[in-house]
Amino acid sequence: MTKKLLTNARLIDPENGTDSLGAILIADGMIEAVYDVAVPDVSGPEVVDCRGKCLAPGIVDIGVKVSEPGERHKESFKSAGLAAATGGVTTIVTRPDTLPAIDTPEVLEFVRRRANEATDVRIIPMAALTKGRDGGEMTEIGFLQDAGAIAFTDCDRVVENTKVFSRALTYARSLDALVIGHVQEPILSKDAAVTSGKFASLRGLPSVSSMAERIGLDRDIALVEMTGAKYHVDQITTARALPALKRAKANGLDITAGISIHHLTLNELDVADYRTFFKVKPPLRSEDDRIAMVEAIADGTLDIISSMHTPQDEESKRLPFEQAASGAVALETLLPAALRLVHSEQVDLPTLFRALSLNPSKRLGLDTGRLTADAPADLILFDDGAPFVMDRTTLKSKSKNTPFDGQRMQGKVLGTWVAGTRIYER
Repeated sequence: MTKKLLTNARLIDPENGTDSLGAILIADGMIEAVYDVAVPDVSGPEVVDCRGKCLAPGIVDIGVKVSEPGERHKESFKSAGLAAATGGVTTIVTRPDTLPAIDTPEVLEFVRRRANEATDVRIIPMAALTKGRDGGEMTEIGFLQDAGAIAFTDCDRVVENTKVFSRALTYARSLDALVIGHVQEPILSKDAAVTSGKFASLRGLPSVSSMAERIGLDRDIALVEMTGAKYHVDQITTARALPALKRAKANGLDITAGISIHHLTLNELDVADYRTFFKVKPPLRSEDDRIAMVEAIADGTLDIISSMHTPQDEESKRLPFEQAASGAVALETLLPAALRLVHSEQVDLPTLFRALSLNPSKRLGLDTGRLTADAPADLILFDDGAPFVMDRTTLKSKSKNTPFDGQRMQGKVLGTWVAGTRIYER
């Protein structure tokens, strides 16, 4: 058994909230020991000098779209795995909004097989909550769970029929299955491209009030209270929704919430001259909302930061703004974009990795996201201050639709390990 000693590292421990010098000993794919600066003699390990750079748990990214089956030209498991390893993402939790949707054990088995063949990054699939993601009839949640689905979601399609949704939540509750929802009131949100306000009016773009999110969240909280289900909100992006979320948590509901990196670091003004790479779902919000979301990450109201990686080809984006497809790639930009919050002193590194690694692992019942003995050796080494200019043509993703193209960023991944094996080295 080969042991590896990662020494002279700045250990970012989200579980204990510490940022300190130390070393990690890896054996048989697991963390065997964590040391402070005084490292004891270890017989015959392979030594990696981290040169004082940051060593943290690998990122666990909930809500990544890999376009297999159906749209492999946009993103394959191989290209997504390369992008993830380059960006420090060690676990990808994939969405079921493929063609066809992942709504049967057979399609799920195909996805799992393709993922295992194509990449060394951990791939954990979610399955659709309703057949075809059409909101009419719930899927065979039990069979899909047995086949390996870790959660159930219709992604950005809201289940409008409350009876169908409540039945699905009740059934999921009986199986202790996690349901992930998209909280936008669907009628108000239909065909909206931006958030309502002066900017939207000046641009003449179809818009939606931020209250659509509050309305959608209030409905789902009521149904979670009625059914007792485990529930995660994929994205909360407006300040108006936060009080309802806080009340739900205070009342003891099993509810958590996330946000995409784009809503934490960009705002509605970035759309500027109808730049479609900034068109995401839900639309970018006001600067006041963005600041409120950063504060919610810092105080723990929001639990998880994800990439919401959504590859779109050039033909889907090179259209008038209201017609262009929504979404942006972010597997490789998630970490440097998130480090903007650290460089602006709005959060510290342990708090950031609580939202990137620890909390998503805990919500999904995984052992990852920790720097402790007997945890999987899924680790990333990065230089949090390394500057670069983002060039979308260098991205490993097949699709290049990043809103950060041409922007100055800080933070480069130097190494990525999954189960103790190094899968990326800069």
